Amino acid sequence: MSELVTGEAVALELRPARLPSRALAVLIDLIVAVVVYIAVTIAVVAASASLDDAAQMALSIAAFLLVLVGGPIAVETLSHGRSLGKLAVGLRVVRDDGGPIRFRHALVRGAIGVVEILMTFGVVACIASLVSARGRRLGDVFAGTLVVRERIPVAPSGFVPPPPPWLAGRFSELDLSAVPDGLWLAVRQYLTRMHQLDPQVGWAMAERLASDLAARTGAPAPRDVPPGAYLAAVVQERQARESRRAFGSVTTAPGASPVIGPGPAAGAQSGYSYPGTGPTAPSSPQPPVSYGAETAPGVGRAGVPVEGAPSEAPAAGARPTVPPESRPASGFVPPA
Repeated sequence: MSELVTGEAVALELRPARLPSRALAVLIDLIVAVVVYIAVTIAVVAASASLDDAAQMALSIAAFLLVLVGGPIAVETLSHGRSLGKLAVGLRVVRDDGGPIRFRHALVRGAIGVVEILMTFGVVACIASLVSARGRRLGDVFAGTLVVRERIPVAPSGFVPPPPPWLAGRFSELDLSAVPDGLWLAVRQYLTRMHQLDPQVGWAMAERLASDLAARTGAPAPRDVPPGAYLAAVVQERQARESRRAFGSVTTAPGASPVIGPGPAAGAQSGYSYPGTGPTAPSSPQPPVSYGAETAPGVGRAGVPVEGAPSEAPAAGARPTVPPESRPASGFVPPA
C-alpha cells in the first residue's frame, strides 16, 4: 500500500501498479496505436499521392505526432487516466494527492513517454519503474502522477461485537468530532480481532487505543469500564449517530441505544466477553409483568370486594364502599 495525502489532509491507501501490469497495459495501448497509425498512414499516402516528397514527409510526421503522441494524451485527458490498456488491466493514472489527472499531467507523461518508451523500446521506462519504490517511470516523476490499481479484491469485514448491555447509552454526550478516521479504523480492527490476540497484548492495545480515544474526545475513560468494552460502546455510539444523521431520529427505549448491524439487540446478552469483564452469566427468567390486565390473587378491583379475601374493619371516618350495582361503568367511585 502507498499512503497518499490529499489537499484536505486525508490519507489515502492506494496500491501502486507494478511493472508487469503496467507493461501489459502499455503493450495493449501500443498495439491499438500502431494499428490506427498504419490505417492513418495508408489514408494519408493515398490522399497525398499528387504532392511532392516534402509535403508527404510533413504529413507523415504530422500523422506520427497526432496518433502516437497526441492520441494517448487526448485519451488519458478525456478518460481521467484510463486508457484502453489500463482499462483492460484495471489500472488508472492519478495525481500524487490521489485526484484525477488533467491535460498538463497527460501532456508531460506523453511527451516524456516518446523518449523512454518509443525511442528506447521501453528500456528506460522499465529501469525507472524497477528502481522507483512506487513503480513510477520518468513521465510520472516529472508529471507528479502515479499509476494505481483499481480492481482490488476486497476481504470480508469482520463482525464488530456489541458492547455489554449495561453500557448502552452511557457515552451519548461524548464529542466525537475530533476523532480521526484512522483511529476509528484502528479501533474497529482491534474489536474484530481481539479474541485472536494474546490476552496481555490485547489488553495493552486496548488501553492504548482507549487513551488515544479519550484524548480526542476530551473526556477521560471511566475507570470502572474495561478498555475493550469502552471502545465497543463508543463505536456503537458513533454508529448510532451516523444512523440518525442518515435516516433521521431513531426512537429507542430510555437508556438504550439503537443497534446498528447484525448484532443482538441492545439490552440483550451480547455473548462476547471483553478482557477484564469475565464471562456474562445468563439472566434468570423474569415473571411476566401485567399492566392492569390481571390482578394479584386475593385482590379485587377498586371498590369491589373479593370472596375469600381477608376482610379488614374500616377505619374511623373512612368512606363506605360502594356496592357493585351502584358503581358506574367507568370504574371510578363517585364522590360522597
